[in-house]
Amino acid sequence: MTPPPFAWTSGAIHADVLLGAGLLATAYAVAWTRGPRGRATQPLRFLAGLTALLAALNGPLHDLSDYYLFSAHMVQHLVLTLVVAPLLLAGTPGWMLDRLIGPLGRWRLGRTVVRALTRPVPALALYAVALITWHLPGPYNAALEIHGWHIVEHLVLLATAVLAWWPVASASTLAPRLHYGAQILYLFAFGVPMTVVASMITGAERVLYPFYAAAPRLWDLTPLADQRLGGVIMWVPAALIPLAAFTVVFFRWVAAEADEDAAPVGKPLL
Repeated sequence: MTPPPFAWTSGAIHADVLLGAGLLATAYAVAWTRGPRGRATQPLRFLAGLTALLAALNGPLHDLSDYYLFSAHMVQHLVLTLVVAPLLLAGTPGWMLDRLIGPLGRWRLGRTVVRALTRPVPALALYAVALITWHLPGPYNAALEIHGWHIVEHLVLLATAVLAWWPVASASTLAPRLHYGAQILYLFAFGVPMTVVASMITGAERVLYPFYAAAPRLWDLTPLADQRLGGVIMWVPAALIPLAAFTVVFFRWVAAEADEDAAPVGKPLL
């Protein structure tokens, strides 16, 4: 398939992405008007998450990712897992999360599953499995060649990223986040899965993804150099974003310790 001509001022707009974001925004707005509301900044965070989602899956970044550059695809994955996921989660009030998971909690098995999936070890493990599996050559190339499989890839990465951010960014009372001290320990481990994937990609001596080896060259960048650039792009944010989150949590913990009436459970990360 011949890719469309690339231009920074154009790019594909996907109706399914627009529809999904629109449905999420509508459901959130309806729930917000009917519930006890929350902090005024929460809708802004949720909207910022949806905006980042639309920017990642449409327009020039989408075209670069889907047709030309592995490194651009890594930027897309970083936006989904390190920007969209925490913003959507932190922008959702606790009562809204509780209403979403409440029906499952009525059954003993459902309550057990929800609590298990949102605990640190299972949540981070699922995120790690998703990241590593989808960046193996077989699944990755299949996602590039089959659009439906590509949609599944992005949904899985986004869903497991939400689970991974849950212990530090969720406001739910049914499946609560960690105490500040535990959040800090958790954030030390948060960047490990992406670092593992980045090291695998950066250290490879050959092109791992034939799709990009055959892709047209937009700039003077060989497929192997593009692949290594993508690995570095993953590596740096995988360290910096958890570090930034660690800093926020640390100072909130210090402030809470100084307040005699501080709640036992920390505020959401964002």
